[in-house]
Amino acid sequence: MRLWRIDTPAQTMVLGSDDGMACCHYWGAPLPGGTDLDALVAAAAGGITGGMLDALPPLSLVPEARRSFPGQPGLVAFQNGLPLEPEWRLDSADQGNTLTLRHVAPGLRLDITIRAMDHGLIGLRARLSSDAAVTLHHLALALPVPAHLSDLTELAGRWTREFQPVTTALDHGARLRDARTGRSGHEHPPHLWLTAPGTTNTGGEAVALHYGWSGGHRMLVEALPDGRRQIQLGHCSGSERAPGTVFETAEIWLARGDRGLNSVAVPFQRAIRDALPPARRPRPVHYNGWEAIYFRHDATELAQIAERAAALGAERFVLDDGWFGRRDDDSSSLGDWTIDPRKHPQGFKPLIDKLRALNMRFGLWFEPEMINEDSDLYRAHPDWVLGPADQIRGRSQLHLDMARDDVRDHLFDRIGGILGAWDIDYVKWDHNRLTPFPDTAQTRGVYALFDRLRAAHPQVEFESCASGGGRIDAGILTRCGRVWLSDSNDAIERLRIQHHAAMLLPACVTGSHVGPRECHTSGRVLPMALRAWTAAQRHMGFEMDPRELTTAEARTLTRVTTWWKANRDWMMAGDIWRLDRPAGSLAEMQVSADGSRMVVFAAQIDAPVALQPPLLRLTGLDPQARYRLTMLEHPVGHHSSSVALSRGAVTLNGAVLMAQGVALPPAFPQTIAVIEGTRL
Repeated sequence: MRLWRIDTPAQTMVLGSDDGMACCHYWGAPLPGGTDLDALVAAAAGGITGGMLDALPPLSLVPEARRSFPGQPGLVAFQNGLPLEPEWRLDSADQGNTLTLRHVAPGLRLDITIRAMDHGLIGLRARLSSDAAVTLHHLALALPVPAHLSDLTELAGRWTREFQPVTTALDHGARLRDARTGRSGHEHPPHLWLTAPGTTNTGGEAVALHYGWSGGHRMLVEALPDGRRQIQLGHCSGSERAPGTVFETAEIWLARGDRGLNSVAVPFQRAIRDALPPARRPRPVHYNGWEAIYFRHDATELAQIAERAAALGAERFVLDDGWFGRRDDDSSSLGDWTIDPRKHPQGFKPLIDKLRALNMRFGLWFEPEMINEDSDLYRAHPDWVLGPADQIRGRSQLHLDMARDDVRDHLFDRIGGILGAWDIDYVKWDHNRLTPFPDTAQTRGVYALFDRLRAAHPQVEFESCASGGGRIDAGILTRCGRVWLSDSNDAIERLRIQHHAAMLLPACVTGSHVGPRECHTSGRVLPMALRAWTAAQRHMGFEMDPRELTTAEARTLTRVTTWWKANRDWMMAGDIWRLDRPAGSLAEMQVSADGSRMVVFAAQIDAPVALQPPLLRLTGLDPQARYRLTMLEHPVGHHSSSVALSRGAVTLNGAVLMAQGVALPPAFPQTIAVIEGTRL
């Protein structure tokens, strides 16, 4: 038996091999430095358990059917029409900052790499290579699931209702999701976590896994009759459509913590923030005109809107869909990336000149991967469409074959020409329909185009939008510094969406806008204080016709925007800590990187059961330090009782704020309290 150990400050992984496939013997809480690994594995074989160690046969990192494994295999492939069932043996291993385990079989090689990442995460990846062509159906890495982590929480959703948690008890059988939409998806974003019973945001044991790939993925969680349980992550099945000789999974990120969901969420936020491409500092307040004008582009109206948005505090103006071809609705012109002379007879010059005078920057919307049949590009190149001619249409559009060099070259020339000709520092990159079939070559092609455009135009920042939050993952976030979390600007929906997305995403990457008074996706009318403070919890922006605002609404929005600008630097570099609150309410706190500053947002969404809300217990503070708290926004409600924060600043030590908490005033539904804090 050969053994290897990967350590981070938060977890330890012990791997072993009997000259077959490498197996995972232990992953969990950090082991003491002097732990005898041979004794550890012997204890497991002898039925002694401790921590997350199971008294069961270890699980291969790529489970093999040929070894009579009773569960789902990690490799399904075919060669010359026959199932590929190699007899692997360990060939060599290199361990430095990254452990590489090399396995060989006749004509085949499988490399598994495991690395200790910053912030206590572990990264795992597999690479299969073959001397002769192989048709790959499925390749995934597998990890054992300890028995005491009995609950699986996945993120599900749909358009305008992304990032909704769904929890399942892992008692027997298998749970499989095969996300085959060609993007990471509203339905099954590739992030999940396992928890022990009773785990909350601030207490209990949790493990989180993320698959950093922008195409479809496959997740399997399986409980075997012998008591073993496995979790697999890889590309979606059948997404390698062409035979090949080299295949690779994306990297799995793994985090473990024993102080609640925050102990795995914050490391992911930090890892994502570290991976982002360089961005403009300070982060500018956005204005996006989509829900003000849609496809209607009028120079006079755009100038009026820009003046009003700038007066409210906007620093970047994003011109959305409708500026190109003959794009008067969503049925035409995708692919024709030339400025519409009917709407912009002098190009973008008048608008850019206006924005410069207002000290605003200019951003532009593209949907590069798509094409309409009513377009010059389709009439010239119908062969560039991905999929059969009789496929079902989505949003009146088809998908370009991004695996083709000539398609990417054309897009690079057209998009790059626009970016080079005009003073544009921001691109909202949209993706509004699904692929007709899953294909990893599409995702690789998109990555290649992104990388080429970014190298040629380093001044341009990119945002990932896919019908809202349909493509959000670690793969796209090495290329895009911002994501459009949802097409819903309903503040109630946004509160929920961005609260759950904080299991993965830091504030700096998460776009959040103040929408119209009457939300266009829900019909709901919400007070400006709630709308503005919801947007101020992330990368703030506006997306409405600012001319509709009343004097009072404009005053509130300007006040909140001014506050956000004064605090954005430390907020965008800090951590989001979710707080435990009763059903019908949400609360979280954002803490600066040095722990000296914080802000708490406590929203009352539904009518509370009790008039006086329970004490708000904070987390992540220095228990010995003293903190001064000030109520910045008082919620609207029955002020039948007076709490200290309503009367003025309160000073308490961290231990009290975490163990007991601080009292909030009674609040009506659809209101929010905002509390600033400073460490003394």
